[in-house]
Amino acid sequence: MSTLRFELPDGARVAVTVTTLLNGGYAGRSQEDVAAHVRELAELGVPAPSETPSLYPVAPYLAQQTDEVAVQHDRTSGEAEWALVVTEDDLLLTVACDHTDRALEVHGVAWSKQAGPDVLGRAAWRLDEVADRLDGIELTAWADGVEIQVGTLAELLAPAYWVEVLRARDLLRPGTVLLSGTIPMREGVNQFAREWRVELRDPATGRTIDCAYAVRPLPAAIG
Repeated sequence: MSTLRFELPDGARVAVTVTTLLNGGYAGRSQEDVAAHVRELAELGVPAPSETPSLYPVAPYLAQQTDEVAVQHDRTSGEAEWALVVTEDDLLLTVACDHTDRALEVHGVAWSKQAGPDVLGRAAWRLDEVADRLDGIELTAWADGVEIQVGTLAELLAPAYWVEVLRARDLLRPGTVLLSGTIPMREGVNQFAREWRVELRDPATGRTIDCAYAVRPLPAAIG
């Protein structure tokens, strides 16, 4: 397990020990677009999910607030996402980057999620304080300084959807962290970058939350 620490807009600090970590997948609000995306991925050899939207449980220790991600090869990349964090008293919203092994993804999406961390921001907003304007919150990612993803939370299933999923599974309890799934990547941008940054921006207040990290190749294996 890992312990995450967040600073809230009023200066309060909250620590959460992660007991359950979940990655949403194929979670676009338009499931027609999702179906088209599944067909595109199938052409690249990525197996289709048995159901969409999907939900992948991953090891809790993969929830990290880090400046560096170690990788075994050069076919890994991030994904811009938001994350829902369940605390003792609140539901928090923060930014996240799901770092995924693309070479392993063709053998199984769930396996690929286990091969890299979910990097989360160090700040968060109380969900109820932004609930009336969630769809307008902007989500942007940069790979080696080049904008690779940009959109709003309106493109993804809303936190309220996932809250009900968690409640139905008896997982709406302190220590649960859920990542939203991602938005489309721009064509022509190299996703296999050495630096990733993801930002949530609330246009109503100008406030932002970001996470950023460098990708570090591990030493070559022996044997």
